[in-house]
Amino acid sequence: MAEGQKEVSLLIDSQYFPNIEYYKTLINANVLRIERYEHYQKVSFRNRCYIAGPNGRILLSVPLVKGKNQRTVMKDVRISDTENWQALHWKTLVSAYRRSPWFEYYEDDLQGLYEKKFEYLLDWNMACFDWLNSKIGFKKTAILTDRYEDTSDLDGTIDARDRFAPPGDQDERLGITGYTQVFQERVGFIRNLSILDLLFCEGKRSIELLSASAKETF
Repeated sequence: MAEGQKEVSLLIDSQYFPNIEYYKTLINANVLRIERYEHYQKVSFRNRCYIAGPNGRILLSVPLVKGKNQRTVMKDVRISDTENWQALHWKTLVSAYRRSPWFEYYEDDLQGLYEKKFEYLLDWNMACFDWLNSKIGFKKTAILTDRYEDTSDLDGTIDARDRFAPPGDQDERLGITGYTQVFQERVGFIRNLSILDLLFCEGKRSIELLSASAKETF
């Protein structure tokens, strides 16, 4: 951090391979804290993400025990194993990105992640978060909260919980436009997809694009 620059602490929710705008927000922070004591919020990116397909956006959703309408603390939300969702998500990713420039480079390693079983949604999200960070070179460490913090208790921390909600592409300022997507000629450019879209299309250049386009949203 440059001399005289204010340290920014960010509190944010846990998401399944978050969208690009989420990562642009992380770029601006010095201290990252991920909320695990909030109640699960339905219709959120906590258990879902969007990728690009030949007919437009494709939703990948992690099935949950008790379903999407539960009021369980995030750290206790369990993944339902009644369906082989990981195999389905992986098959969808392969179909969508096998022609992308960088998918083959990450394929074996990511497939290994999708073959691991997880009981809790938070553990799965953090495994995805750590995997992605290691691939793009995002080196900031995230700290999991040890209690729920009311907005009045944050003491200078930026509260970005629930800042991002599906579908996530309503605003033309969101995401990054300076890269080419696999099906762009067919369906046009789709804004603010999962960070996986940027990774598979731009590879190690992803962190440069994120840093260059990061906004001062605080």
